[in-house]
Amino acid sequence: MARMPAAEVDVDLPLVHRLLTDQHPDLADLPMEVVANGWDNVMLRLGEELVARLPRRQAAAALVEHEQLVLPRLADRLPVAVPEPVRVGRATDYYPWSWTVARWLPGAPAAAQLPSERDQWAGELAEFLVALHTPAEADAPANPVRGVPLADRAEAIRARFDAGTFAGARELRELFEESASAPVHSGPPLWLHGDLHPLNLLAAGDRLTAVIDFGDTTSGDPATDLGTAWLTFTAAGRSVFVDRYTAGTGADAATWSRARAWGASFAGVLLASSDDHPELAAIGRHARAELLTEGEAPPSGP
Repeated sequence: MARMPAAEVDVDLPLVHRLLTDQHPDLADLPMEVVANGWDNVMLRLGEELVARLPRRQAAAALVEHEQLVLPRLADRLPVAVPEPVRVGRATDYYPWSWTVARWLPGAPAAAQLPSERDQWAGELAEFLVALHTPAEADAPANPVRGVPLADRAEAIRARFDAGTFAGARELRELFEESASAPVHSGPPLWLHGDLHPLNLLAAGDRLTAVIDFGDTTSGDPATDLGTAWLTFTAAGRSVFVDRYTAGTGADAATWSRARAWGASFAGVLLASSDDHPELAAIGRHARAELLTEGEAPPSGP
């Protein structure tokens, strides 16, 4: 994976203060602090209760708009906090994209916890997905690589495994081929988070406190999101996660087989991150170990 791309727009305190002054002047005098400067967005804490999220490059701009479109519809039905916009910012002649002000959410990225610690809230994440995975409206954002039939992505997934740049590539490909042969999703397209891994989950001790980063939100096969069972938990937590989700949705063995295939695919993506993204690579190593030591298949539900 390439190193972090350069910012196309430098998002700094003076820029954000100007945007707030022009569009939300009642927020402009709040104390501001940059708390994250990532691949796609810059995040600034505004006072004690708010956070501003601004794209730093064009590729991320549509993702912020996706959140602005879907989170106001979904937030009230979800049992865990999400970054629902409380203010929306728009492009100007000095800043080219939409941006968002949301509530500051409690907790820290779950990637900082041991997988066994994350097991404590596996049931909460399952309940979150039970609430999220409902039939999506026709204007749900399109995403060509999430929620789609596995056959649509198989060539690219196999190519990544065949490149053999990380340990376990051959074994993960074999697991992918076995699991991806399950019947396709036959129900209506469901709302999906689209990028459900421990850096996009916030936790505090034994509680899941928030699910963040809905930029990849789309509709389709829920198995895409369920692949997090291998990215996030150990066998103990995964068993709780599978049982709770299955009880809430009636998910069948084919769904869990496809989920396992998605888990293998995501593991390959994360393992290819190598030293450019050490946190993502660590998630990939955990997923690889879980997938390759688990046995024939996850619990299948009813």
